[in-house]
Amino acid sequence: MESNKVNYKKSVKPYEYHKPLKSGKGWGGFAHLIFKLGWKKNIKEIEKINMEGVKAPYVLISNHQTFTDFAVNTMAIYPDRFGAIATFEGHMGFPRRLRPWALKHAGCIAKRKFTTDPQLIEDCKTVVDEYKNVLILYPEARYTDIGTTSYIHDSYGQLLKILDKPVVAIVQKGSYLREPFWNWQRKRKLKTVATMKKILDVEDVRRMTPDEILEVVRRELWHDEYKYQKENNIIIKEKFRAEGLNQALYQCPNCMTEFEMETKGSKLWCNHCGKEWEMTELGELHAVVGETEFPHIPDWYNWEHENVRKEVAEGRYSFEDDVDIYTLPNMKGFIHIGKGKFRHSREEGVVVEGHYNGEDFKVVRPSAGLYSIHTEYNYPHVLKKPCIHVSTKDDTFICFTTKKDVVTKVYFAVDSINKQIMKERAEKRASKLAKRNAESTQEA
Repeated sequence: MESNKVNYKKSVKPYEYHKPLKSGKGWGGFAHLIFKLGWKKNIKEIEKINMEGVKAPYVLISNHQTFTDFAVNTMAIYPDRFGAIATFEGHMGFPRRLRPWALKHAGCIAKRKFTTDPQLIEDCKTVVDEYKNVLILYPEARYTDIGTTSYIHDSYGQLLKILDKPVVAIVQKGSYLREPFWNWQRKRKLKTVATMKKILDVEDVRRMTPDEILEVVRRELWHDEYKYQKENNIIIKEKFRAEGLNQALYQCPNCMTEFEMETKGSKLWCNHCGKEWEMTELGELHAVVGETEFPHIPDWYNWEHENVRKEVAEGRYSFEDDVDIYTLPNMKGFIHIGKGKFRHSREEGVVVEGHYNGEDFKVVRPSAGLYSIHTEYNYPHVLKKPCIHVSTKDDTFICFTTKKDVVTKVYFAVDSINKQIMKERAEKRASKLAKRNAESTQEA
């Protein structure tokens, strides 16, 4: 029998929702101390702009580069207490049994990535309205692959409108350069600088439309790490500085071949055509021989994204792979449920199929309801390999891929397909509205 859920039998209890707790007075100080002791050496400065008179409750929105973001934000708001959206996966890690309990009592709100959760709005309102604390949000909901701000969903303007509180933005600079997402294990000798700035008074939030608020959020959180590196003449001399970059830059701009890129030391090359690039100490790429197509690394990444959009628009995109599946139904830890299949197309959406405890299962996330997806290049909690996370309301499926360097393209495709569908729906609504207006004019 095929089911949309995994047959855990009675051995696994589902996660039980709880109202966010108000962090105790000692928790804020304890978190501040832990982060200060562990991360202070990596943080150069937290600059505060236009923050005079800003007191809790307010909403702090932050760009998302590395785990250091959490330390910076906790130190930046101290001594104010906070509530924060934290993913289910974020509750895993050392110490395994204590961490979920600690995060819960620190005021964290558990959320599955890229799922619709109406309760989340009420939880956010509880933090700012009832507890009078700072609410910390990461609108990108994922670490940046390539050092630039990821897509921020259109609903964020409406959320901030509903919360009806001042909005403060904090932009981390240098965290990604120190530990880029495609090789976060090997740190560079670089410190983080953060800028904390009030961007909206409560009067602004009440006066502006959700779209106007969203525009401000996107503008104020925008950041490009490689541009920042070059403008500030930040030299990165580590000889391994390009290693792992092939996971984000998976397509060769010389021969257009996908998934044949490799890296070693400061070099990036294509196994298919042999073209080679050098990553400089200022974070630029230069072809060893011939034309340099994309000296600015995010431009290469964006070019790949555009290629996937074209593939989707022309109906040529589909993906399938054999995967090793782990799940996270509750806070007690990951469960290995064995081998399975991962598929993605516009027609089916994202599909995960497998067999566990004597039953087949098939989990589907339709394309229209999935605007993004979480991917990892080296997942720290289980196999330390590339994977794709597929979340439902009650479970998270961590799918470790077999094919080389494919997860970035899947992320691009999820984004492209959803935007294509949203555009078609908007055009259809506009066409119906124009038709009704034309009919009304004729009747008049």
